[in-house]
Amino acid sequence: MIIALKRAISGLWLGCLFWGWAWGSAGSLAQENSMTERLGAASATEGGEGKGEGEGGGEGGGEGGGESEEEFETDRDSITPSTALVARGRTVFESSYTFIENRQGPATHSFPEALFRYGLSDRVELRLGWNYEVGGVNTILSGNATPAHAEEESGSRLLYGAKFALLEQRHGLPQTALIVQGTTPTSGESNISNLSLTPVWGWTLANGWVWDSACRFQTSHDGEDDHFNVWTPSTVLKVPLHEQWQAHVEYFSVFSDGREEATTQHFFSPGIHRLITPNMEIGVRVGWGLNDHAPNFFSNFGLGWQF
Repeated sequence: MIIALKRAISGLWLGCLFWGWAWGSAGSLAQENSMTERLGAASATEGGEGKGEGEGGGEGGGEGGGESEEEFETDRDSITPSTALVARGRTVFESSYTFIENRQGPATHSFPEALFRYGLSDRVELRLGWNYEVGGVNTILSGNATPAHAEEESGSRLLYGAKFALLEQRHGLPQTALIVQGTTPTSGESNISNLSLTPVWGWTLANGWVWDSACRFQTSHDGEDDHFNVWTPSTVLKVPLHEQWQAHVEYFSVFSDGREEATTQHFFSPGIHRLITPNMEIGVRVGWGLNDHAPNFFSNFGLGWQF
């Protein structure tokens, strides 16, 4: 059953990649066709924007501020991370609270989900975070389903890693990045560290919509003896509603590999986000489990701040 499910999911993501390539190619052609017009408009306004460019390059306003606003994107907006990295020399702080209503056992509360991201270069960002969880067995991405007899547990963990830019969107190929992270417990019963690798790829379409997908791999455990791997394929469509508003719809699944009692979870999750300033964003998302192993419901509210 698990092998058949993996093959089905693999086929789904290959299909997504093919159609994304085709859609991205169409978007690239549309953008290339309008390149001459954009270059002409840029030349016509080049002189008038010279002064504003110098003033808007930092955190300030003007059209330079618009560029910062467009480039600022958090990883906490959805399960699927962004393909964008933090600009060189800048820092992004993200924090959020997650509530998970498990089908069995106590609910899970996760806070502050703090993450500092620092732009080391144009192609590398460093990541350092910390989080505390209380309630059910673990968060959604752990691959653990809370049993009916579970008692309330608590624990915290340190997160560390890096994000690498691999490819820019060009000629129909997606923008691609890779996140490498480790987690180590700082409190609680477990003392086992885990590793995760997350390739993420996506296209910005001609109409401004963004389609990103990822396939996260991580090591996990249930107790001291049951060690297994967890796969989390996901895809999200982000739609700008206004200059400061963006909505998204996302599907993701979480399934274990090599666990004594295999689990498979499917989720649907919409969300909305608002850019309060060019360097401050807030957002909320909710989600529903689509099968018996998945929690009934989860919600997440958080913010991102660039400085």
